[in-house]
Amino acid sequence: MIETVAHLDTLRARIAGWKRAGLRVGFVPTMGNLHAGHFSLVGLARQSADRVVASVFVNPTQFGPNEDFARYPRTPEADAAGLQAAGCDLLWLPSVETMYPFGVEATVRVHVPGVSEVLEGAHRPGHFDGVATVVARLFNQVQPDVAAFGRKDYQQLAVIRYLVRDLAFPIELLAGETRRESDGLALSSRNQYLSPEERAQAPELHATLEGLREAILAGTPRAAAEASAAERLAGRGFAVDYLAVRRPDLDEPPDRGHGRRVALAAARLGRTRLIDNLEFDIG
Repeated sequence: MIETVAHLDTLRARIAGWKRAGLRVGFVPTMGNLHAGHFSLVGLARQSADRVVASVFVNPTQFGPNEDFARYPRTPEADAAGLQAAGCDLLWLPSVETMYPFGVEATVRVHVPGVSEVLEGAHRPGHFDGVATVVARLFNQVQPDVAAFGRKDYQQLAVIRYLVRDLAFPIELLAGETRRESDGLALSSRNQYLSPEERAQAPELHATLEGLREAILAGTPRAAAEASAAERLAGRGFAVDYLAVRRPDLDEPPDRGHGRRVALAAARLGRTRLIDNLEFDIG
């Protein structure tokens, strides 16, 4: 039976007991409204740990003033049931007051330079400061040996990798593959905002990234391939925030060259903002 904990002293006591017994602790941080992608991360963490903790916390510091913090779906009972079925041992449910004891406006904030300031960071100023701030706090609270994050939030994972290395957290990061619907749409808690018509259009985001990959592999100059892909998305009803090909560190790659690439996109469909990415190699 999964144990649900809402007090920091209880959390730390439970984890300290596990560590005294020589057990490795895995961690999966989430904002709740969980789906199969989240549950797969529990399984990934379990492969490298004896006990798995998942947190559910809708973090106010990573939402902008006109974003969907108030309407972000909160389903704690369903989350707990799903985590139990996935094999999670403990659910950490901190309050805003526990996470930010001096209040959200007076909190110590963590800023990751460079990688947090492009693409998603440029379109959502302060977002990754909020992510880095809450993840650093969660790492301090849970003190895991390993932590699992999904590749769907590719730039977020890059930010957290930088954070872990720069602040010397003794944590091994695990990257879970993006889980998708049968039509290619990446699983996301925000997908439920889509109307039936928008849901039918939404897989075009992934299809456009696949087309962008093929254009790059065929030798199309990057800027031209990106522009064509953005035009395709816009023609199918999306309002494109960005659509770009980058190196894994999110620096801009040369038009000619070999190695790993990632195509990243963020676009709005109606009131719903969707993100996705696709990794590939240029041989």
